[in-house]
Amino acid sequence: MEDKALYNQHHFSDITSLIKSYKKILLLVGIVALIVSTIVSFLIKDKYKSSVILYPTTNSSISKAIISETNNGKDDVLKFGEIEEAEQLLQILHSDEIKQKIIEKYNLLNHYGIDENHRYKLTKLNEEFEDNVTFKLTKYLAIEIAVLDYNADTAALIANDIALYLDTVKNRMQKEIAVPAFKIVEQRYHAQKDFIKGLEDSLSALRMLGVIDYESQAERLTEQLGIAIVQGKVAAANQLEERLKTLSKYGGAYVSIRDQLEYEKKQLAIIHAKYEEAKVDAENRLQHKFVVNKAFPAEKKTYPIRWLIILISVVSSVVFTIFMLTIINNSRK
Repeated sequence: MEDKALYNQHHFSDITSLIKSYKKILLLVGIVALIVSTIVSFLIKDKYKSSVILYPTTNSSISKAIISETNNGKDDVLKFGEIEEAEQLLQILHSDEIKQKIIEKYNLLNHYGIDENHRYKLTKLNEEFEDNVTFKLTKYLAIEIAVLDYNADTAALIANDIALYLDTVKNRMQKEIAVPAFKIVEQRYHAQKDFIKGLEDSLSALRMLGVIDYESQAERLTEQLGIAIVQGKVAAANQLEERLKTLSKYGGAYVSIRDQLEYEKKQLAIIHAKYEEAKVDAENRLQHKFVVNKAFPAEKKTYPIRWLIILISVVSSVVFTIFMLTIINNSRK
């Protein structure tokens, strides 16, 4: 331990003496670094930052959130989303669709000063976009959309438009599923209505033949036939027997169709509920975010921090010079 302490003390003493020996050179290096870094820092264009803070919603289906009888509160339209919903929105924010919409609307190729004839213009454009537009989760599980730009107004406009396109893209994705799903349910609904109409027409035909209500008719006609026979009314008894034959012939079909019709009407009610839900999902849209703060033009620039650039440049130049001088002195020894 003592040897190591002595070595460190000796090493520090060497550096100190080196600085004293070459203080003019180090001073000159520091001044040159100061001048150059100051010039360079003022050549860097100012950038302004604007950001949008938002929370995701929990609703993935409008019908389930609003009109469904089975909603247990999980899809409440006024409930803030959690980490899962936030991560889903972050993935959508990173989509090429949103990026392309912003690039086209603000002509970012020209805005960033990228040569349209450059061989790798799209690569440079994407790199610029990713450097200037960032998305992240805050410590409170909100999403921050941050935009840097040379123009304060443009930075705010881009940030707000990205938040707007977030709904556009997610609604487009959901619509691609919701519309075909509605078509399927719609076809099933109309097919069920047509099937029920056919059953009702069959019942109407049986009623035309005299089968109105099989059970009550059979009981009543049997009772009347017995009375007619007891009273010796042969003609009436014959008529009643004919009616009973008709009832016997078509009664089974009547009961079967009637019971099926009742069942199919219950099914139609279920399908109709699904039809209404699917129609709502296909034809309506809700926002998928709660905006806490909209972006507004910044009054002060965010980048570059000139004093920090100058400080780092001067310190690093002096340290590098000391390092090189140390190597030169050691090599001489």
